[in-house]
Amino acid sequence: MFDALKIKNECVQWIRDFFENNGKGCNAVLGISGGKDSSIAAALCVEALGKDRVIGVLMPQGEQHDIDKAYMLVNHLGIRHYEVNIKDAVDGILNNLPDDLAVSDMTKINLPPRIRMSTLYAVSQSCNGRVCNTCNLSEDWVGYSTRYGDSVGDFSPMSFLTVTEVKAIGHLLGLPNELVEKTPIDGLCGKTDEENLGFTYAELDVYIRTGEIADPDKKALIDRKHESNLFKLQFMPCFKPEI
Repeated sequence: MFDALKIKNECVQWIRDFFENNGKGCNAVLGISGGKDSSIAAALCVEALGKDRVIGVLMPQGEQHDIDKAYMLVNHLGIRHYEVNIKDAVDGILNNLPDDLAVSDMTKINLPPRIRMSTLYAVSQSCNGRVCNTCNLSEDWVGYSTRYGDSVGDFSPMSFLTVTEVKAIGHLLGLPNELVEKTPIDGLCGKTDEENLGFTYAELDVYIRTGEIADPDKKALIDRKHESNLFKLQFMPCFKPEI
């Protein structure tokens, strides 16, 4: 039985300990999309550090149809925030790639989150910050993140919590229901997470915690995604000579 209150309190203390040891007096800086993960990570940081030490960065790419949810979150928490539109940066790179390079769809999909992470570090290094990673265990389990984009950061409070568990903590933190229960959309190609994945987070979360899943085809799909994306969670392979 998941004890949301216990885990929430332990996570808040873990964040405090991280900053005590890795940036006493520094600020938590995180991207704010208006989805559950960034909302709950921000709320955890506010409880741990106080709202004056949490900075949200909104990073639309041109027009963002649901940016009002991101503003709802920063206003609800009362945190300092900046909006940085990344469209020119993304277009600048794509428009300056060589004409004879066949730019893949995956390049176009994964470039924006990598630009967003660069933007977060630009803000963080100008605001005495530490960048908060907002990934959860469910997404990481099946590689649903961009390497060197949203998969990285200086500290990660939710990487070992499933979507179901993260949402339970979000409700406990008193966040608006429409943020915690907002249908997750990747923000890259316009589809929901579950449409992209081929299974629901509820099915995935039960499988992660119990090993049980009714549909053998979905089990095979989850296992395949997990195995093929494990490299994203590991340190970069390095040659180590015997000298």
